[in-house]
Amino acid sequence: MNAVNGKHLRHWINGKPHDGPAERRGDVYDPATGRVSGTVDFAGPTEVEAAVAAARDAFPAWRDASLSKRAGVLFRFRELLTRHRDEIARLISAEHGKVVSDAAGEVARGLEVVEFACGIPHLLKGGFSENVSTRVDAYSILQPLGVVAGITPFNFPAMVPMWMFPVAIACGNTFILKPSEKDPSASIRIAELWAEAGLPDGVFNVVHGDKVAVDGLLEHPDVKAVSFVGSTPIARYIYETAARNGKRVQALGGAKNHMVVLPDADLDLAADAAVSAGFGSAGERCMAISVLVAVDPVGDALMDKIAERVARLRIGPGHDPRSEMGPLVTGPHRDKVASYIDGGRAQGATVAIDGRATPVNGGEDAEEYRDGFWLGPTVLDHVTAEMDAYRDEIFGPVLSVVRVSSYDEAMRLLADNPYGNGTAIFTNDGGAARRFQNEVEVGMVGINVPIPVPMAYYSFGGWKASLFGDSHAHGMEGVHFYTRTKAVTARWLDPSHGGVELGFPTNG
Repeated sequence: MNAVNGKHLRHWINGKPHDGPAERRGDVYDPATGRVSGTVDFAGPTEVEAAVAAARDAFPAWRDASLSKRAGVLFRFRELLTRHRDEIARLISAEHGKVVSDAAGEVARGLEVVEFACGIPHLLKGGFSENVSTRVDAYSILQPLGVVAGITPFNFPAMVPMWMFPVAIACGNTFILKPSEKDPSASIRIAELWAEAGLPDGVFNVVHGDKVAVDGLLEHPDVKAVSFVGSTPIARYIYETAARNGKRVQALGGAKNHMVVLPDADLDLAADAAVSAGFGSAGERCMAISVLVAVDPVGDALMDKIAERVARLRIGPGHDPRSEMGPLVTGPHRDKVASYIDGGRAQGATVAIDGRATPVNGGEDAEEYRDGFWLGPTVLDHVTAEMDAYRDEIFGPVLSVVRVSSYDEAMRLLADNPYGNGTAIFTNDGGAARRFQNEVEVGMVGINVPIPVPMAYYSFGGWKASLFGDSHAHGMEGVHFYTRTKAVTARWLDPSHGGVELGFPTNG
């Protein structure tokens, strides 16, 4: 794996590393030290065209490959991915900053989608109706679109791409991945595993880069569909640009996930969930809990329990097995997240826990991590809906606590929020939970579960400003997104039939 070991990441086009010169490159950082650990080539129009051409040329043969052959490649890929899961987790940790155990969990969740896609012979079954008219049969078949693209964020460099490409490839499409330039190594290692599994050259390609590469894919006439996960402003841009260029689009946007705690809830369970879901992966999750809605009178007791748990968290480099939370992905992002602490105080919030004072546990190598992109768990209490900390998607370890007087006030808060990705309610009242799941305008709901990411055979996606397009990721919605339906009406004539009939065809 020369590209990664040498800390120079190239594109993966037509089954091998792209050996052309790069006009532009970007730096890759180790977030724990704050130092540059490598470089990555940025794609221009030439590289995008090469990737699209490779995918376009590979499509006819892959489309016509039997379902058994496709499933066989997917099974081999699954075995290789399982075997190399820890290796990929270490690559992710070194460039993203999350702890290795969290990265391994990410790969495991992505593997669930691969396993779902291994069932593609069953998933692509169409419908058949015999004798819809005299000696006439009708049936439907699902066929692939062609060249499709996925544009994915930094926070899950393995899992989010695997929401897309296993299903797309299983359905017979060819795929171009544009991963985040901040942590690109996992995508190249995954490409190598695809090749080892026997995937034909050109079926899976990787182009690195920035907006130049993204726009090249969005505007290319041979790219038939685009999948995206990221912030809401960019999701809107992806959706509008791709749709304007005649493409099918699923664009999953940002989130402001609320966790409602009712007075009858188990507060120990709720506190554990708030800390785990708010600060896991340094809060850089689209399904992180960023707003805790405490319904009176539980606010003070819940805050005490959260403070106890935060005080015991160990912050340190991702490769250290003692670390529970790592650094943020870049210095500028860390600074932006930290700005909400003073900003929240200035707007009237109480800084109950200030993560800027959290020590970094580097052991004997503590000096090595002095310049890392660190920010510890932060809790802002008495936040209101008018504050920036409430309104903005912070995407970091900052938990806002909003206190409300009733269930109805909590529901109004959620209804007025523009996002609708995920939410959770903590209660021991089954009636309240059922009412909540029915009334809340959010795509994914957890009941005493803080991060309700669905299994691969269901679909992932939000509502409102958290989704642009009509389709969620993976599950059957993913299969439908990456295929189009063809309806066939067939008549095999009886040998005795003959004659011309110019009348309008009717069923009989």
